[in-house]
Amino acid sequence: MTCRGGRRRFLERGGVLVGIVGVALAMGAEARAQDAPLFVATPLTEANSFTSGIEGPACDVDGTVYAVNFARQGTIGRVTADGAAELFAELPEGSIGNGIRFGPDGQLFVADYPQHNVLTIDRATRVIRVHAHDATMNQPNDLSIVPDGTLYASDPNWAEGTGQLWRIGPDGEATRLAEGMGTTNGIDVSPDGRTLYVGESAQRRILAIDLTDAGLGDRRVIARFPDFSLDGLRVDIDGNLYVTRHGAGVVLKMTPEGRVLQEIEVLGERPSNICIGGPDGRTAVVTEMEHGRLVTFRIDRPGLAWSRLPR
Repeated sequence: MTCRGGRRRFLERGGVLVGIVGVALAMGAEARAQDAPLFVATPLTEANSFTSGIEGPACDVDGTVYAVNFARQGTIGRVTADGAAELFAELPEGSIGNGIRFGPDGQLFVADYPQHNVLTIDRATRVIRVHAHDATMNQPNDLSIVPDGTLYASDPNWAEGTGQLWRIGPDGEATRLAEGMGTTNGIDVSPDGRTLYVGESAQRRILAIDLTDAGLGDRRVIARFPDFSLDGLRVDIDGNLYVTRHGAGVVLKMTPEGRVLQEIEVLGERPSNICIGGPDGRTAVVTEMEHGRLVTFRIDRPGLAWSRLPR
């Protein structure tokens, strides 16, 4: 009896010890990240831990990152702040994810391009459901979200060099806002909710589009590039844009008017997408296709999406 009870107490204390060690490791990773120089990229995961289709990503407040195509296509990987990666979810057969966003309740929204869907994943149960489906979508690519849960989705047709934009309500109703655009890709909404930023990859330009109660208003080109492509796009709390330059191997920090403030090399020629999060909201994570990995760097201001995450 005494021996068994003593062993039970030892195991209980051991469990507490494991928990303490886990917290200490997480705090250590956070401290190291916060001490890192700004705008200097380092690998977060090992090379080829993801396929060359690595995309997403979504950054949580604790430094956890979700990205698609972990080890093989059709999966979601989860990566801790110190770079430990594991399989989080298997998507339904025939589905492959692209952009990921956190919803107001902490669920994941995933653009499922082969099946013309936007999926939801409950992070606690890992149950996957179809949130929105429209057969007239080309291949939903990237997502942006506003506080009431409304999504905006880019929808390129790569073969024809065209694209569409969609609004998806909290109830999953999909409304096409625009067609006949360029290859719509990276997408995000300004902090005041009045401007939709959209990158057109093949046309190598970024548009700022007024959002109105009726849908889309005036459009203006805020940036053009003479070479290479562009992919993901995220906004910080000041409204500045972070844009991945696919083929150029850099991320640009730009003003809302399109002026380049920083150019960050990201250790591979083909960055696809980006998220901003972590404990202080100032850790950028890039999906880097050339080496199938995540790359991270510190920035000077928190991400907009991070500021709205549940805590």
